[in-house]
Amino acid sequence: MTFRSAFAGLLLATPATFLALPAQAEPVAFDHARLIDGTGDPVGENVTVVINDGRIVSVGSPAPAEAEHVDLSGKTLLPALISDHSHVGIIKGTSGGSDNYTRENILAALKKYSDYGVLTVTSLGLNRSPLFDDLRKEQHAGKNPGADLFGVDQGIGVPNGAPPAAMVKGLGPDQVYRPSTPQEARQDVDRMIAEHTDLVKLWVDDFRNGVPNGKTLPKMSPDIYRAVIDEAHEHNTRVAVHIHDLDIAKAVVDAGANILAHGVRDVSVDQALITAMKARGVWYIATLDLDEANYLFAEHPDLLNVPFVAAAIDPVLRAQLSNAEWRQKTVANPLTAASHKAVVMNQKNLLALYQAGVKIGFGTDSGAAPTRLPGFAEHRELALTVEAGLTPLEAIHLATENAADLLELDDRGVIQPGRRADLLVVRGAPDQTIADIDQVDQVWQRGVLVSHGPVLHSDN
Repeated sequence: MTFRSAFAGLLLATPATFLALPAQAEPVAFDHARLIDGTGDPVGENVTVVINDGRIVSVGSPAPAEAEHVDLSGKTLLPALISDHSHVGIIKGTSGGSDNYTRENILAALKKYSDYGVLTVTSLGLNRSPLFDDLRKEQHAGKNPGADLFGVDQGIGVPNGAPPAAMVKGLGPDQVYRPSTPQEARQDVDRMIAEHTDLVKLWVDDFRNGVPNGKTLPKMSPDIYRAVIDEAHEHNTRVAVHIHDLDIAKAVVDAGANILAHGVRDVSVDQALITAMKARGVWYIATLDLDEANYLFAEHPDLLNVPFVAAAIDPVLRAQLSNAEWRQKTVANPLTAASHKAVVMNQKNLLALYQAGVKIGFGTDSGAAPTRLPGFAEHRELALTVEAGLTPLEAIHLATENAADLLELDDRGVIQPGRRADLLVVRGAPDQTIADIDQVDQVWQRGVLVSHGPVLHSDN
């Protein structure tokens, strides 16, 4: 049986059909691949990779006689991308609100991620139980199309503070806890632990560059965030913290935070932070795309005509982004100038921390605002990471093996025997030109072909 006959049905199937099919019952050999294995090692040329039953069987060995063959001549095979910081169920079109937290909306976003080759997504808070818990289990089991799902249940913020309710309409206590005492904070952590949260999320800072009209919010007091971190650690659960400024980053690292969920964007990182992060093994997620997304489409409306980008944009959002008045207001908004500065500082600090040997993960905060587009944001993050000074191969390493290591997942992120066959095939050589990673050709999830990349639908 040839590859074409075995998989012709898959190539024409609907997205729902793809994942409903079991992993292949016989081996599949990817032949003549340029291999980026996710470890950061140099690219392999003309490599054969064999998968079977949803797992990678061999790398660089001859294919078994019974294998189906996929010719990847001129194409690059790499692990599927992994996001350590995203959100689901917050945005629909141009609106952010609790009414968007529905099964349908979340699954649509997870399918969008998978079309862009992002097969593991970490939703860092603002989730609602039991729906989030149910979907997390279902995605782990492969019951629905779309990316695998990890994350934080509700998360812990500040009374009348971050995360600002004004940015997410209807955001209530079932999506974020706002304790006013250390005892309440510990109880909230215990609730999340009981719901089997993967991490605990804290919003500590004043959202200085995230609140309309330049207003600031009250910061979380140290006795609260120290209680949260201590209680989470009592349950062997790690804590990710929303930060913006260097002083907050240093304070929460000193308090025992495990993950800085955003980059430092006010001033250059100093040796004290670097030393503390390395000594404590603290992870860093830059989320470069977060601030760029505030102005990208206002300053570059031509992107709306790029199919790879347009496929990520909801029709309602596209109408807004196409509006000249909206673009003019966005460009003139003081937040845009602040966001430009934040991107530059974030890139500078990412490079400094990377070169210093701090552990760097990968995330974008996609799904937390209308212009932070699931799937596309992760590709944009790679481009911004290379622009910061990392090589394309180093950037891809952050989004594969490093991102898996941050999540403490040892079953994905690299192309090695025994790992999940979560694979991305792109045309070209993204290790040489990072833009080539946008040339998505195939996405394989657990050994099943699930997508040929994002598709621009007629309603877009």
